[in-house]
Amino acid sequence: MNPITNPYAPGAGTPPPELAGRDELLRAVDIAAQRIRAGRPAKSVLMIGLRGVGKTVLLDRMRDAAEAAGIHTLRMEAPEGRSLPAILAPQLRQALLRLSRSEQAQALGRRALRALAGFARSLKVKYADIEVGIDFDPEPGLADNGDLEHDLQALLEAAGRAAQAGGTALLLFIDELQYVEEEQLASLITALHRCAQQQVPVMLVGAGLPQLPGQMGRAKSYAERLFDFPFIGPLDAQAAHRALEVPAAEQGVVFSDGAIAQIVDATEGYPYFLQEWGKHAWDVADASPITLADVQAASVTATAALDESFFRVRFDRLTPNEKRYLRAMAELGPGPHRSGDIAALLARKVTSLAPTRNQLIAKGMIWSPSHGDTAFTVPMFDRFMRRIMPADDWRDA
Repeated sequence: MNPITNPYAPGAGTPPPELAGRDELLRAVDIAAQRIRAGRPAKSVLMIGLRGVGKTVLLDRMRDAAEAAGIHTLRMEAPEGRSLPAILAPQLRQALLRLSRSEQAQALGRRALRALAGFARSLKVKYADIEVGIDFDPEPGLADNGDLEHDLQALLEAAGRAAQAGGTALLLFIDELQYVEEEQLASLITALHRCAQQQVPVMLVGAGLPQLPGQMGRAKSYAERLFDFPFIGPLDAQAAHRALEVPAAEQGVVFSDGAIAQIVDATEGYPYFLQEWGKHAWDVADASPITLADVQAASVTATAALDESFFRVRFDRLTPNEKRYLRAMAELGPGPHRSGDIAALLARKVTSLAPTRNQLIAKGMIWSPSHGDTAFTVPMFDRFMRRIMPADDWRDA
């Protein structure tokens, strides 16, 4: 079939042609945003889930809906090695400049920009990666103490007051939150808590790996009462079928009996993998309908594509010791696995492997579902590890 009209879209945060199975969550976040705007209480939302479940796509869809409703938004990603002030300041500047053009919010918008100027200048010594244009002179005593927890409260409250004056709200959309250091998470939680107490319309919609609730709880004990933590998992069978069938039908293409069931079984319903298998099944097929034989052939090419990109980029970031640890996990299966069982395979003590385990958690490769348990954050990574390290040499390395 024509590869130019192939509707499937595997990619990092690439929106799928049919966002199936997420309507309830999208509606819940929209309601929370509208409540915040109306001055009514609502919890911030932190979506958690493994890689490939579509958290980034959901963040962008939620942001689009908020912007369409006239709510001001900031969109950020928290990469490893960057500070929260550094990623927040430039985006907040843009939002405040937009707000300050509103006649109702002009005065408070400019005051918030002065708060941002004081915030950036006072914290530049501690967070050298802050780079933001300064449009106004700082207001002495406003968000300029040089203490992140105190200054971020003052800054978000000033920004929220400007949004409130403009009859809108301020929504922060932050992806990959698990990479924010816990001290900085604590400051963000405190600032959001203060805004909620003052009924200032500021809300966070974030996304991260499954370890995020634990990080938030360690940062501030009351975090679990301030946020909702919806778990984003694989699609159920009905939603997975829709994700594959609807885009094909729009191109006049159908799947034969058993073809979609085979894809759902191979991908376990994970949205990213559904897109990958759909793309390769389309490219393999000569004509509609896409058959079971087409899907079986596509499984070979889809797996190879994942090995070369989705899995490989994560594997290449690992040290030899980290690779051995993950290979031992893979030997035990998908998981979760007890730390003692992994140590036994490696003929090591659990305590001696703790630094390696901690490094893998910090890199976002594994997480701990419960005390002493370890699981992959990337679906099907156990199979990849067995493919890329197939022999038993890893045991003796």
